Amino acid sequence: MLEDVMVDDVAELVASLNFAEKVERSRQLIRLALEEYGSGLVVANSLGKDSVAVWHLAKSVSADIGGFIVTTRYKPPETVQFMREEVARYPELRVFRNDVEIPDNLHQTDPDRCCDLLKVEPTRRAIEQMNVTCWVTGLRCTEGRTRTDFKEVEERDPGLIKLNPILIWHEREVWQYLALHQVPVNPLYAQGYRSLGCAPCTRITLGADERAGRWIGTSKCGGECGIHTRPLKAVAQGR
Repeated sequence: MLEDVMVDDVAELVASLNFAEKVERSRQLIRLALEEYGSGLVVANSLGKDSVAVWHLAKSVSADIGGFIVTTRYKPPETVQFMREEVARYPELRVFRNDVEIPDNLHQTDPDRCCDLLKVEPTRRAIEQMNVTCWVTGLRCTEGRTRTDFKEVEERDPGLIKLNPILIWHEREVWQYLALHQVPVNPLYAQGYRSLGCAPCTRITLGADERAGRWIGTSKCGGECGIHTRPLKAVAQGR
């Protein structure tokens, strides 16, 4: 059971486990979740380095694990092409998006609303339509200031478990895993990006915070799109 391996002090795990131990722990978390939730376990693949690492980990546990991608009209062409390649490699990856009409500058005037419409809403649909009871993410507590309070196993929505199997990995360990297993990655990383999002709201930056280049010049700078902070399951089911 997942609860048997849950810990309160994830910071201790970050510091005490070596790379190989973290990889094994991540696989164990996915394996236990799969035993508990079966086909209700689904990977959310954002097409970033962390997500493709988690997707590869999940597939190493079971080839039958499914996943979904949420895309928007503002994704860079490199991300769109990489998405097509990923879906060609893994046809079980379902793509969700919201084509609702919005003001052209909504990402500047109300970035929270823009993210709610273009990212959170299709995530809710994905969870509803794919009958998800446990969704797997690439969140890491070492990524930035907004991600330090997450746990490896969470239930922020009643009836919907969120599993963060690489929560305790460092950025360098993600790249180590991807290199060792020759996992294809989004070509934008070769241009200097460290965190990927929509084109108008993502910049190349320097410094310790990987997410510092997200939503620069807005109240969301370095923050969250809302997928990990807004209700998902309850709204999708109309409760």
